Amino acid sequence: MISYFVFSHFRIHFVPYKEKEISKLYYSIGEVSAMFNVNNSLIRFWEKEFDIIKPKKNKKGNRMFTPVDVENFHLIFHLVKERGYTLQGAKDHLKGNIDKAASQHEIVKRLQKIKSFLIEIKEDL
Repeated sequence: MISYFVFSHFRIHFVPYKEKEISKLYYSIGEVSAMFNVNNSLIRFWEKEFDIIKPKKNKKGNRMFTPVDVENFHLIFHLVKERGYTLQGAKDHLKGNIDKAASQHEIVKRLQKIKSFLIEIKEDL
């Protein structure tokens, strides 16, 4: 809801509040595996296979993944699970083109959001 207030000759327009996505500083391996609906072993395996994932480890030796690591997992998951790349193919694709691959993945995510929004509108009709 947008509201207007008029004070003498000034009109103040209040923009609806847009909530920020809650982001943590670190995610456990269990949280990351739950995000992608995969086993913890796959997360550990991809960590060893791909150089772009470098989790920190706490005093107990537990892996703590940063939001950057999670975004990199999104990228790898997109290439391997959604686009059907082999692990070597995904490594080669990311080796020289990580910025290009990341921007393509971002475009795909935005298009998927638009598609789901349009399907929702269609169902409401």
